[in-house]
Amino acid sequence: MGRWIKRSGILIILALLAACAAPATPTPTAPPAASPQPQPSPTLAASPTPAVKTIVLGFTASQTGKLTKESKEQVQGLQLWLEALKQAGGIRLPDGTVIQVELKFYDDESTKERVQQLYVKLINEDKADFLISPYSSGLADAAAVIAEQYGKIMITTGAASDSTYEKGYQHIFQIYTPASRYLTGAIDFLKKKDPNAKRIAIVYENEKFSTDVVNAAKPYAEGQGFEVVLFEGYETGTTDFGPFINKIMAANPDAIIGGGHFQDGSTLAKQLFEKKVPVKMIALLVAPAVPEFAQLGEAAVGVIGPSQWEPGAKYSPDSAKAAGLPWYGPTVEEFVNAYKAKYGYEPGYHAAGGYAAGLVLQKAIEDAGSIETGKVKAALENMDILTFYGRIKFDTGKAHGKQIGHEMVYLQWQKDASGNLIRPIIWPEAAQAAEPIYPLSR
Repeated sequence: MGRWIKRSGILIILALLAACAAPATPTPTAPPAASPQPQPSPTLAASPTPAVKTIVLGFTASQTGKLTKESKEQVQGLQLWLEALKQAGGIRLPDGTVIQVELKFYDDESTKERVQQLYVKLINEDKADFLISPYSSGLADAAAVIAEQYGKIMITTGAASDSTYEKGYQHIFQIYTPASRYLTGAIDFLKKKDPNAKRIAIVYENEKFSTDVVNAAKPYAEGQGFEVVLFEGYETGTTDFGPFINKIMAANPDAIIGGGHFQDGSTLAKQLFEKKVPVKMIALLVAPAVPEFAQLGEAAVGVIGPSQWEPGAKYSPDSAKAAGLPWYGPTVEEFVNAYKAKYGYEPGYHAAGGYAAGLVLQKAIEDAGSIETGKVKAALENMDILTFYGRIKFDTGKAHGKQIGHEMVYLQWQKDASGNLIRPIIWPEAAQAAEPIYPLSR
């Protein structure tokens, strides 16, 4: 008996141990929580970090040589555009890619030879994706040869010559009103203001842009009933206009038109004033539209200049709506204020043209949704917009890339009530901001 009890006790103990070791029947419960694992943020999943691609926008600038003043303004305008683009975060493509732009440029020393060498370098070594022209028609024409040879889109600004766009190029797009329309408005102004004025002297710089302008202005003037009593060119770099002034006075014109670029134009204007040449109107290319023209003082007063754009231009989203055109970019006021804040003075049309060149390329990339040359080219060909700079539309026919939307305005240097030199728009009449000084009093 005692032995059985002892054995039973051992069996009971073993049974209890076995029961403890056996798995219990699970009670239905929620599974235990797993260790936290990193999860993608819902915000990041919906808006992934965009891919960023940097493109190179290449050009040359005349940091030395005869075209430094105009070129400086153009570059400053382009740099201001880039600053605004960076503040906006770049150009966003439909697939979310953000395009950032890097400027790459060199000093072309105001020479065609340097231009062509440097544009080859920009394309082959710097891998420029798009190009902007150098300032001046002659240098832009030299750069256009290289751009077209390599199939690179080039936006030309500071370059008005018509002939560049009559060579069959397919990748060159002009921002400026063509040279053939540069001085026609001054002739229209003279005819409207003084029906008795009949005689015009045309003196001009012997270079591509100026000759293109006057070769169009001469037949236009004659077609309007004027007699061109002097038609003569002077060499680039001329500083003594005495012989030309003698010829002008002998021809006894009512008006003088012509000129070239800043250095020669400002020198000619100064010497015409010093000699008290008795004409009713003087209209010169380029120089009057450069802010530094005011340094001539009294010699600047009354001089008219064709301008691609002026701070008093009336372009606005409302005028775009009235014209049935889409508006793009900053307002005139926004551009002028930004330029003044950065550089300390009002911009002229060279600066506005530099900004507009960048803006137009930006718009084309946005419209194309791509940086592929063919797609951007198609977007430029289809473009018809109004900007702070005016209308932009390109010829797609025989003169491919030639500007056909933008119009000139004409400024005149005058004095305000405090005696400060200002340059209000005096033509066309719809844009007139001040009564013209006519005739000149000298």
